[in-house]
Amino acid sequence: MLRIDKIDFAIEGRPLFEAASATIPDGHKVGLVGRNGTGKTTLFRLIRGELALEGGSISVPRQARIGGVAQEAPASDVSLLDTVLAADTERAALLAEVSDDAHRIAEIQTRLADIDAWSAEARAAAILKGLGFDDDEQAMPCSAFSGGWRMRVALAAVLFAQPDLLLLDEPTNYLDLEGALWLESYLGKYPHTVIIVSHDRGLLNRAVGSILHLEDRRLTFYQGPYDQFARQRAEKLALAAAMSKKQEARRAHLQSYVDRFRYKADKAKQAQSRLKALSRMQPITTPQEAALRAFTFPEPEEMSPPIVMIEGGETGYGGPPVLKRLNLRIDQDDRIALLGKNGQGKSTLSKLLSGRLPLTGGRVVQSGKLRIGYFAQHQVDELYVDETPLEHLRRLRPDEAPARHRARLAGFGLGPAQAETVVGRLSGGQKARLSLLIATIDAPHMLILDEPTNHLDIESREALVEALTQYSGAVILVSHDMHLLSLVADRLWLVSDATVRPFDGDLEAYRALLLGREPAPARAEKPKPKRPSRDALTALRAEVRKGEGRIEKLTEMHRKLSEKLADPTLYDTARAGDLDLWQRKFAEVEEGLARAEALWMAAVEDLEAAEAG
Repeated sequence: MLRIDKIDFAIEGRPLFEAASATIPDGHKVGLVGRNGTGKTTLFRLIRGELALEGGSISVPRQARIGGVAQEAPASDVSLLDTVLAADTERAALLAEVSDDAHRIAEIQTRLADIDAWSAEARAAAILKGLGFDDDEQAMPCSAFSGGWRMRVALAAVLFAQPDLLLLDEPTNYLDLEGALWLESYLGKYPHTVIIVSHDRGLLNRAVGSILHLEDRRLTFYQGPYDQFARQRAEKLALAAAMSKKQEARRAHLQSYVDRFRYKADKAKQAQSRLKALSRMQPITTPQEAALRAFTFPEPEEMSPPIVMIEGGETGYGGPPVLKRLNLRIDQDDRIALLGKNGQGKSTLSKLLSGRLPLTGGRVVQSGKLRIGYFAQHQVDELYVDETPLEHLRRLRPDEAPARHRARLAGFGLGPAQAETVVGRLSGGQKARLSLLIATIDAPHMLILDEPTNHLDIESREALVEALTQYSGAVILVSHDMHLLSLVADRLWLVSDATVRPFDGDLEAYRALLLGREPAPARAEKPKPKRPSRDALTALRAEVRKGEGRIEKLTEMHRKLSEKLADPTLYDTARAGDLDLWQRKFAEVEEGLARAEALWMAAVEDLEAAEAG
């Protein structure tokens, strides 16, 4: 059992913990949540004893092993498999021990059997495979892999060592969707205590059974996964707000009496009594709540569908094609999630669609006026660390007024203080916001996002969902965040076997496929559905609104094209080529309108069924 008892700790005079307490029972899986900068990572360091408390105490059972991933595995010549096996130091020491004493040899063999040492290689290999390393890669040296991949090796090592208290700080940040889903499943069966710092709502719903919330320098323990915590939290905030409102009304009433009668002799005593009552009233303040830091994506003008068409496409990096047999169509209202294991070509497809990689075969058709925004993880690291966000925008938009630059930054949650802070001193989330601003500054018709949420907290992720729902351009999304994918994507493309094809199924079916489970069979009688959550209803209503917007825009395009085709001059012999073009556009819009109406009708039916349930 982990006991945190009235701890105090400050950094550079800023208090992070004041009389904070919590108790974590053995074997519990706990999500540690709180706004960025509140001290979650510092709490891990305090638990490990790397920092000295200023007050209070933290206690764990005697001889309990504490483990976590502090840094990536070293770039050594040791194979991945041997690196992971070495993490079980007791097994390694027993195997290395040499003794002529028969009694000691027997003890060693007994202990090796107790710790299941003979199956260790198979267990280590299974963990590495789950995190994305095939058999050949497991035999390769660590030095053959980049830092992000060596972080996976370090994670595999600590999982294999099975410490009694496992502390994981944003473990999915360096995983893809497949690795994140495997980790969720693995942690659910982990035999000891786990505390996870994460902003991944799916992980916090499926892999943990309780939430430890860090806020106002205190710790509060909630039973249940994240969504249950969020409901309890909302109720707590609403109650605090109501109590605060009542207290303000009471305070105003008392103050009004004092102001009216404090100088009247016959009422002075009562006025003094009310003054004392006012002084004794402790203000009821609602807990600090992170404001929904909205993203403001500029809106592109409409383009005729499709905005991108690839036929028989191939692409690669100079050798054999990484992707081939590409037959893809993207319309401006598409929301497409790219699925597929690491190394199958998701990033290659993203680079192809963004124009950073050319076709080596086949053909692509797109408008010369098509604007594409591209955000990838590495771009956060390519910002100018010695420049402020304002200086970044001055370089991109030298003719714009400073007030416009500040307005753009504010639209992405970067206030006056962050606007004039050099990038090197910004948090990861603030850097990600700046990169997203740069990616969307030209109002792209298509936005390609490769792991956009890695540095964003939960509130910011929800704001990103809302912004993408309102955005009128196409979205191509690669993410390990199932919650984001489920609310944003309405089409799934599977990148595998050197090509791209639609995935027949939803995200839950894909999750079941990855984890080696068959989807639950259909039952003869459908059970009465549970009433959907507020988030689910919000998502359904957003889908209906989005469908209405699509139909409205396509109907207007249909009207304009009808007028164009009704123009007699279009049928002049000299303009026969134009006629073919406009007739083709008209057919495409008609096809898009029929599709949009079908999607809207399906969304309306889903919403009606959900509201009725």
